[in-house]
Amino acid sequence: MENFVFQNPTEIIFGKDSIKEIKTRIDKNAKILFLYGKGSIKRNGVYDQVKKTLRKYHVYEFPGIEANPEYETCLNALQLVKSKKINFILAVGGGSVIDAGKFIAAAACFNGKNYWDILRTAGANLKQALPIGTILTLPATGSEANGNSVISRKETKEKLYFSAQCVFPKFSVLDPETTYSLPRKQLRNGIIDSFVHVMEQYMTFPVNALIQDRFAENIAQTLIELSPKILNSKRDYNSRANFMWLTTLSLNNLISCGVPQDWATHMIGHELTALYGLDHAETLAIILPGVWRFKIKNKAKKLKQFGKRIFNLQSPISTISAVEKFFHSVGMKTRLNDYNIDANEAAEQVRKKFAKRKIFLGENSDIGAEEIYKIILSRA
Repeated sequence: MENFVFQNPTEIIFGKDSIKEIKTRIDKNAKILFLYGKGSIKRNGVYDQVKKTLRKYHVYEFPGIEANPEYETCLNALQLVKSKKINFILAVGGGSVIDAGKFIAAAACFNGKNYWDILRTAGANLKQALPIGTILTLPATGSEANGNSVISRKETKEKLYFSAQCVFPKFSVLDPETTYSLPRKQLRNGIIDSFVHVMEQYMTFPVNALIQDRFAENIAQTLIELSPKILNSKRDYNSRANFMWLTTLSLNNLISCGVPQDWATHMIGHELTALYGLDHAETLAIILPGVWRFKIKNKAKKLKQFGKRIFNLQSPISTISAVEKFFHSVGMKTRLNDYNIDANEAAEQVRKKFAKRKIFLGENSDIGAEEIYKIILSRA
């Protein structure tokens, strides 16, 4: 196991009726940006709970954050932050709203001339951001307990990420009952997103990280076993509570301690979302089996281990097939043709982007533009 430093400053406030706890975590004199999406929190009662809890605070609302948060929308929110001298961000929703909140919080304290540079440099020079709190309503990305953010830009068809310690949420409220009104598609996406997060930190090569391997396998196995209840039992508190907690654990820096990581699937997937507007989870389900098949020799030992422990299988290729079957079982398609996307066109466009950036992906940094081209072609 490699050397590591574990840092996670986010306080998790978990359980029923926990939204009211935010008033004990935000300074009474704070000026708050109440950030949310297209209005689902008004239908499920979360909006009213937040407004009631913060009735004695200075609160400025900014609705309309997209499913893939747009750079231009974030800049509009940033303008409000600066004009009203807002000093606290409360992001209420799923990972997209939280990601937008992190970018806005970072941009508010950014000294550069071009805010897109935060994304271009992956947040390398960020040292300061406004404090952020979150109320999670869609378990999926783990953004409620990490320093990661992904933002899209329509005019350039880019989707980039940044990561910084200063944008870890100060607190995150996780009330499983807020998930009861989620449509099946969003639950499906959350299942796939969480599963692939675990695999990006697990499916590489052995480094004798016995606890981390078992922890990652446990999260993945629990997700596989729980997925029918998550999708079909609308008001099952226990299944939703376990789902909400495991999505947080999937990407809060814990299972990545001391192990190599991949993330090629995510980086390729981001490009497909930027080009074709697919949901993030949809691109992950398409690309993950392709990455694994393309690098099957490098990943053979971990594929065998995962297959034996989770599916009672013996070969790497059968493990890949079993994972793809799991994706299908929750209603997720796994081929570009399923979305009427031409694989040749997609492969060429993404190849050009990575060739221009001269970026190499994967745990061995050996997946370049040409390899990415072949992986996408294989997912026709």
